[in-house]
Amino acid sequence: MIRINDAIAIDDREIEERFIRASGPGGQNVNKVSTAVELRFDVRASSLPFDVKDRLVALAANRVTVDDVLLIDSREHRTQARNREAARERLVELIGQAAKRPRRRKKTKPRPAAREKRLASKKLRSRVKSLRRSDHSD
Repeated sequence: MIRINDAIAIDDREIEERFIRASGPGGQNVNKVSTAVELRFDVRASSLPFDVKDRLVALAANRVTVDDVLLIDSREHRTQARNREAARERLVELIGQAAKRPRRRKKTKPRPAAREKRLASKKLRSRVKSLRRSDHSD
């Protein structure tokens, strides 16, 4: 089980990991060992709450396939274990962000004093600009 927060945890069986050869540093080892990790997480088939699933798909839109499978690729470390850990940490972070409900915006309107102040500043700007004109048709 991977714990996201107090209320949400996902089972290890919901995550599919593929190990592939990574480019970059590693010397001769880079051609022999599959150290990069491609983590696949089927969002729609997961045990996450529906609202979290929707926010996760919206949040990671460019990393989600047409079938709502989230792909996370990690190849920054030289070892498979560290890449696997990094990919899982990114998944936990993404789901954690999706688990937070966005606050609803309270509708507000400007107070009369603020409206008056705005109009006064507009009149002042208008006066300054009219004084810059050569004809002074005021």
